[in-house]
Amino acid sequence: MSSATVKKNLTEGKILPQIISFALPLIATAVLQLLFNTADMFVVGRWGGDTQAECEIALGAVGSCAPLINLLVNLFMGLSVGAGVCVAHEIGAKHYSEVKSVVNTAVILSLIAGAIVTAVGIIFAPHLLMLMGVENSLLEPAVLYMRAYFFGIPAALLYNFCASMLRSAGDTSRPLIFLSVAGVVNVMLNLVMVLGFHTGAMGVGVATAASNWVSCTMIVIFMMRTDGPCKLSLKGFGIDRIKFKKIISIGLPAGLQSSLFSISNVIIQSAIQSFGTAAVVAGNTAASNIDGYIYVVINCFATSAMTFTGQHVGAGKYERLKKVLLWHALLIVTSGIALGTLSYIFAEPLIGIFQPGNKAAAEVGLTRLGILGLTYFTCGLMDMGCYSLRGFGKSLSPTIVSLTGSCLFRIVWIYAVFYPFFSNNIAMLYLSYPISWIVTGGIEIVLVIREVMKRSKAAKEQITPI
Repeated sequence: MSSATVKKNLTEGKILPQIISFALPLIATAVLQLLFNTADMFVVGRWGGDTQAECEIALGAVGSCAPLINLLVNLFMGLSVGAGVCVAHEIGAKHYSEVKSVVNTAVILSLIAGAIVTAVGIIFAPHLLMLMGVENSLLEPAVLYMRAYFFGIPAALLYNFCASMLRSAGDTSRPLIFLSVAGVVNVMLNLVMVLGFHTGAMGVGVATAASNWVSCTMIVIFMMRTDGPCKLSLKGFGIDRIKFKKIISIGLPAGLQSSLFSISNVIIQSAIQSFGTAAVVAGNTAASNIDGYIYVVINCFATSAMTFTGQHVGAGKYERLKKVLLWHALLIVTSGIALGTLSYIFAEPLIGIFQPGNKAAAEVGLTRLGILGLTYFTCGLMDMGCYSLRGFGKSLSPTIVSLTGSCLFRIVWIYAVFYPFFSNNIAMLYLSYPISWIVTGGIEIVLVIREVMKRSKAAKEQITPI
């Protein structure tokens, strides 16, 4: 297979235009995925019941499920990172025939993962939500939403595995197109289920699940028809043991990290539930949806850094990689500060979109955006360090650092600082985030610099005449 079939070679040409052209469709895709959730929140927060109190309960129910859903899904979603890095390495090294084995192995892995997560989510939904401390008024609609949502998890996992591999081959536009179509379906079904059938929280879960199947079907059909390196073929379809081990070795630590991060977020969500009012949960849910847009933008630049790193490692171009990573860091800082400032300035009207006239919810949301929104760029730098190390094929060290510096720190903060001394001050709960980002990000960036310098030196020594 010739290199002409590769969508983009990210190891040659002007760096900044390449990053922008690669990252913009990635950002648009991520924002669109977040719009799925925003559409859920908007519809259920406005029309999820006959009264403001009922709408508040429906919105709180949907928001209460998010950390738990992430906990169950992220372990296997992390494996898609491994698949993407494997594709990037093979393409950077111009081993195009090896990409097919990665694709087939990754697709089978995603199908197995989807079946496992769906079964666990549907069967154990009420027990897990009760363990998380979801209050009684939110429990029934939360269970209905979660079970409906999990019918779309197999499709969501398969889509994300396929999209990760396409992006690593340089194609960020087609995942965006497929998700755009699914987004329209999601919004339309939200309105039909909630306004037409009055199904509340469960209705938006059904709409999200259906939209996941739409995007999944489209991306699978494309990959079966393409002549590019990421072609999915039923001929010789099976698991390649070597590729399987590599995907697992890179992706499993990433998945464990995401899942354990989710555990800390579940504990934080439980702490939010301890305030005892649906307004607090609704305000936190609305604000988390808003600051989610900041996160996806800076996280896309971090994801871009992983793909660029993977291809440069495959090509052995470490001197160029230094400039690539510097540009990514600059883009993360500038976009994070700009978006964080805007979210704080316009916090009240933005929260009012979800909960109009709810002053208690607005106050909680403003507190969250003031602490998290303005510091999210530090989270972006942390993610860039973590993802870049995975682009090198190293997944264990960033996982250990992230779990210690972020996950463990937050848990200790909640039980050693928040509950004993500040249990009535939600701002002290939110403060655990930026502190953990700064500590973890600083360590991971040092590890990235060390890895780049070490490999650059080794590459120079190999080409130096004796």
